[in-house]
Formats: sequence, structure tokens, C-alpha cells
Amino acid sequence: MAKRNSRPWIVSDELWSLVEPLLPAPAPKLVAGRPRVPDRQALCGILFVLHTGIQWEYLPQELGFGSGMTCWRRLAVWNEAGVWDQLHLVLLKKLRSAKQLDWSRAVIDSSHVRAARRGPKADPARSTEPGRAASTTSSSTGRASHSPCR
Repeated sequence: MAKRNSRPWIVSDELWSLVEPLLPAPAPKLVAGRPRVPDRQALCGILFVLHTGIQWEYLPQELGFGSGMTCWRRLAVWNEAGVWDQLHLVLLKKLRSAKQLDWSRAVIDSSHVRAARRGPKADPARSTEPGRAASTTSSSTGRASHSPCR
């Protein structure tokens, strides 16, 4: 049985070799200042925050991951660049080629799968048809207002 990593926010050389080519090139620095935190350290900081659940601003500086704001910004840039989707595909391909995917435990999230066909027409207040849904809060009488200003 494989030994469980006691520090899952530390990125292995093998994982880093898959992640690094997917990262966008850093934008040029416009002003002088602190040196840029290396991407691998920022990734470790991101994983630390996600694993522990602490707030970004409380990321301990002594761990060497950079500030929480630095890691948060890096996460946003990488998300915008589609790094996580690309990494997901790379990992799936790697697992598939090693015959390591166990499809017996796969789950489809129905909120992201389009229905094959429409069901029978039901109550118009619950309809998902385009257009205006029936109101469940308004009244047809003018006196139904709860506003104290009337």
C-alpha cells in the first residue's frame, strides 16, 4: 500500500513536470520591487490554502510560498489561462495510458448534462420554458402591498 503524503501541498517533481509546461509566461514587470515568487512555490501555497482551508491572508510567510495575495493572484491568472482544464486532460490521458482509471466509480453531475428530451407540459409556474414565469409573490390587487409608505 502506498504511503500517504503527510504534506500534500508539496508538489512532486513528477507532477511539476506536467504542470510547468501548461503555465502562461509571466507578464513583464513594470516597476522594480520584490523578485517574483517562483511558480512552483506559488502552486504549493495554493495547494496549502486549499488543503487546510485557511484564508488567503493567513498563509504563513515562513513556509516560503509568498503572500496569500500573491498565490491568489497566480491562481486567478492560471484559471483565466485554462491551466486547470488542460491539467485535467493531461492527467486523464496519463492515467488512461497506464490503465489506472477506474470507471466503476465514475459519477456524472446531472446539473451539467443536458436532458435528452423535454418532459410533459406541467404547471406554468414551474415551467423552464423561455419567457416570463408566473409570479409567486405579486398580487393583482393594489392593496396587497406590504410597504409602510402607502
